[in-house]
Amino acid sequence: MRANLPPANLATVARQIELSHRIADVRAARAAWDAASPDMCEAILGAAAKFAADVLEPLNRTMDADGVSLVAGRVVTSAAHREAWQQYVDAGWPTLEAEEDLGGQDMPAILAFAAQELFDRACPAFGMLPVPQRSAFRLIRAFGDDNLKSRWLNRLVSGEWGATICVSEAGAGSDLRRIRTVASRAEDEGWLVTGNKAWISFGDHDLAEQIGHVVLARTTDAEGKSRPSLFLVPLILPDGSRNAVAVHRIEEKLGLHGSPTCELGFEQARGILLGQEGRGLAQLFVMIANMRMAVGAMGTGIASGATDLAMRYAEERLQGGSPDPVAIARHADVQLQLLDLMAPTILMRGLLFAVANCNDLASQGDTQAQALGAWLLPIVKTTGGETAFDVASGAIQVLGGAGYTSEWPAEQFLRDARVLTVFEGTTGMQAQDLVLRRLVDDRSSFDSFMTTARGTGDARLESCLDVLDQAARTIAASPECAEGGATAMLHIAATAALAWIAAGYLRDGTSDAMLIAASEHWLDNATARASRFLPRIAGGKTQAARYAALRETLS
Repeated sequence: MRANLPPANLATVARQIELSHRIADVRAARAAWDAASPDMCEAILGAAAKFAADVLEPLNRTMDADGVSLVAGRVVTSAAHREAWQQYVDAGWPTLEAEEDLGGQDMPAILAFAAQELFDRACPAFGMLPVPQRSAFRLIRAFGDDNLKSRWLNRLVSGEWGATICVSEAGAGSDLRRIRTVASRAEDEGWLVTGNKAWISFGDHDLAEQIGHVVLARTTDAEGKSRPSLFLVPLILPDGSRNAVAVHRIEEKLGLHGSPTCELGFEQARGILLGQEGRGLAQLFVMIANMRMAVGAMGTGIASGATDLAMRYAEERLQGGSPDPVAIARHADVQLQLLDLMAPTILMRGLLFAVANCNDLASQGDTQAQALGAWLLPIVKTTGGETAFDVASGAIQVLGGAGYTSEWPAEQFLRDARVLTVFEGTTGMQAQDLVLRRLVDDRSSFDSFMTTARGTGDARLESCLDVLDQAARTIAASPECAEGGATAMLHIAATAALAWIAAGYLRDGTSDAMLIAASEHWLDNATARASRFLPRIAGGKTQAARYAALRETLS
């Protein structure tokens, strides 16, 4: 029998919401958001934590062991999964942040991500389904016509219908210029989509009666130019018949066994053009941006569960001491390990909340918030994923041999977390995005972060920001360093971003012991952590050339 997770520390989460970057401005921006008072936030967090503990955590064990099945061309989930999803929908959890006139509760995004973290802490695979639904909702709201909006938005908000994002192909993962899926105009009306898509999360399932596949496909314009366009391909057509969408297989994976990752085939499947023909990649970012935020939330949830597990185990496990054994949490080395787990987890949550607030304010026309959120988005995605894996690994280290067994959830956390730095853009892709688009091409978002972070009065943060500034100046002076040094720059930027969150907590005089300990620990080590990446920026291109030379000898 596997050990249960300790209860989530809701008091600290609630305090982080109240201390989050510009939360007062978010509440003042819209009357609906002002309703998200501290008492309301605590009530929602409590309900989410109860649902996670009572429904999702038990489901997590069975989903990991049993996975899903492919029966007669359809993905079949377990009865427990179907029941949990219906409870999730009936409780209104998919509706948190959508507008009230579309059936939503119109809460600020920070609350939706706080709830998602609690759900992902209990069962990461379950959390893989609502994310593309919410992301497709944003896409259709932005680019769908009135008929499409009236038919789809309410049903996506409620959880009645599902959605996927079908972008990658076997020969086109990160390089979307190589996609081979095509769309051609139908003789009567609409489009016909043909091609295969790979690695589609919840590509098919029996949890919703309709699935809308958002598909990137090539179209050819009047001048003969082929460009990517976006289509919504419904699984079920308006007449009730099934569209020409086939499940070729379910991938066998390291983790997230309860989330069916599918290869899908489209054979002249009927689709609806979203937005403008040939503008697919630009439009897709509306969906991808939300999904990258969701990766940050999932990573925070996994890290939170792993941290809490390690802290409880360290208090209960008796080893060493004289004459009587003591809890291993009394030993200095274990205490440092626990701080190394706790600090990035807590501060990552604070960073996620900050970007959620920036995104809400940007939606109301706040250009400063938009610039800051743009800089922090690839950091949230990457740091959330890396924190999840590193903290899960560290939790196993604290638990020792016990953590390596399936009697404790740490090993599943590790397996489930590994993909977070891969999907929705690998770490290297996020780094290139940060450096080339947000620093080299237009550094306004970088400048926005530096201006916001400076002046907190914490010398440790200022020192870390000096390292970040030095790295940025190195790249500006030597653009050839950008590619080889991009990932190092991302890690420096992430260290500085978490240090900014930490300094803010201490500046605001929080009395929360967890926040104080995490913030002090991170700030004490931030400059040293950031500085170790500087040689890779200056010498990344030269170091990469070593492997280029090796390739010549191996060819």
